Amino acid sequence: MRTVFVFPAGERAETIASLDWHLPQQRDPWTLDGNLYIDIDDEEAGYLFSDWDPEDVTILEVSVGRHPTWAVHIDISGRIDGTAELHQLIALLLKHGGVATDDYTTHPWTLPEILSGAVIDGLHFFDFRGYHELNHEEGRS
Repeated sequence: MRTVFVFPAGERAETIASLDWHLPQQRDPWTLDGNLYIDIDDEEAGYLFSDWDPEDVTILEVSVGRHPTWAVHIDISGRIDGTAELHQLIALLLKHGGVATDDYTTHPWTLPEILSGAVIDGLHFFDFRGYHELNHEEGRS
């Protein structure tokens, strides 16, 4: 599984209502096409930031302007590419602002960066192929 965390600008209840509306009759987790597994994670009752490096949390806090206490946690099945589905979901969750993080960079990505195909540290958002190519090339050096 590959993981993305989304930190929407709105309130938690608004995000839950939006997920309920767009992915009806499911929760814990919501699923998109049976390949994206979506849940809400928080620090108090969940595992949010439990395996994050402190520097990565600081980078996120600077980007968001505060310490977020909850996030939308998305696991993407390795059975599919998942990029198109993930971009669809990210567009929904970040339409009012916020950022998303992926497994491949420490950069908190905004929706305009994601949709424009911006490159940060040599990678696009959710660029698992590029990440593996970079690491494979570095391993040969």
